[in-house]
Amino acid sequence: MATTSQIQGVGLGLKRELIPQIQALYGQDQLANINFVEIAPENWIDVGGKSAKQLDWFVERYPIVCHGLCLSLGGLSPLNVDFLRQVKKFLHQHSIPVYTEHLSYSTDGFKGTQGYLYDLLPIPFTEEAVHYVAQRIRQTQDILGQRIGVENASSYVAAPVSEMSELDFINAVIEEADCLLHLDINNIYVNSVNFGFNPHEFLRGIPGNRIVYSHMAGHYQQTPNLLVDTHGEDVIDPVWALLEDAYQLFGTFPTLLERDNNIPPLNVLIHEINKIADFQNKELQRTATTKKSVATSAG
Repeated sequence: MATTSQIQGVGLGLKRELIPQIQALYGQDQLANINFVEIAPENWIDVGGKSAKQLDWFVERYPIVCHGLCLSLGGLSPLNVDFLRQVKKFLHQHSIPVYTEHLSYSTDGFKGTQGYLYDLLPIPFTEEAVHYVAQRIRQTQDILGQRIGVENASSYVAAPVSEMSELDFINAVIEEADCLLHLDINNIYVNSVNFGFNPHEFLRGIPGNRIVYSHMAGHYQQTPNLLVDTHGEDVIDPVWALLEDAYQLFGTFPTLLERDNNIPPLNVLIHEINKIADFQNKELQRTATTKKSVATSAG
């Protein structure tokens, strides 16, 4: 796998309301399956006071990964080089091994002007966009001095100029940019409902050797044919089934629970954390049994 050895097992998105709860339970069995945490660098770069002390507390106790929000890899404006230099310094300062971003855009404007749209919008699936986005990813990697992961995004409308499928676009960008894949399991399911494709067939087409880690999350069902990626609900059974399928296809990889809205107490979230761990353990046992069976047959 293309995973980074510093992260493994199950992770949790670090929301500020969860911080005191994690600190209070640290070292107890309830948190045994939280192996790493994820932060958005935009929310933590150059913080001081209480926030800086909280960050230091987690740096000392957990591997941390960074998942960015505003780089806008598909945007028209030039990449924010000053911000990327801040990210590089932040990653180095806190020994953070992984930085990922969305395969989308979140800015408007060009020729020196830029406005943040506060949403993640889909990139048209065209050959021109493949080259454009891949070049921006390579530029990002050159500045950071490391490969990044790009996350497959949820979307709700297809660009009429698209020339290829989402899966072909993702694969083409990753190959040309020589970057990693931040696999969002829920986003595959959301898009499968919104655009009418089989999520398990989609999963079989992704480059499993590029997965750095994955996201699990819940979503909101607005209509039977329209799901919205809110990260505000429990993970549903079809998404769990997709995760199990992914493990069987590619082996276990680090998997993080996202909960950004309607956040319940930590002792409730732990149930989903433990469920991810159970799926990972189940796959490890299945693999071990298969290897033992093969070895016995060969002997």
